[in-house]
Amino acid sequence: MSFSDAEGSPDGNLTPDGDDSQDSDGWDDDDHVPAGRAGAVLAYLASSLVETPDQVKVVASEARNSTKLTLSVAPGDVGRVIGRRGRVAQAIRTVVRAAAVREGQDVQVDIAD
Repeated sequence: MSFSDAEGSPDGNLTPDGDDSQDSDGWDDDDHVPAGRAGAVLAYLASSLVETPDQVKVVASEARNSTKLTLSVAPGDVGRVIGRRGRVAQAIRTVVRAAAVREGQDVQVDIAD
């Protein structure tokens, strides 16, 4: 599972840095990641649903007035995150938006084919 910022981070992966100044969510507020909590929620939900969680990747990019989170999974797992008639995908989007609202942000979730 990986979470990266499209604008780039030093190593390409965003992880808690282990610093003592962390918030209760494990992320350092000085290194703010666009939609950090929402991206972490998306990565967690997706990795819980798929058979190959090590291939889950979330990329954050800035859109007009919101942050766009693009979820990529293994080709065989796409159906698992979309679900029948898109119900699982819609539920994931709802939970991720709720996590973003808690931080006062707006996010869009896109599932890459």
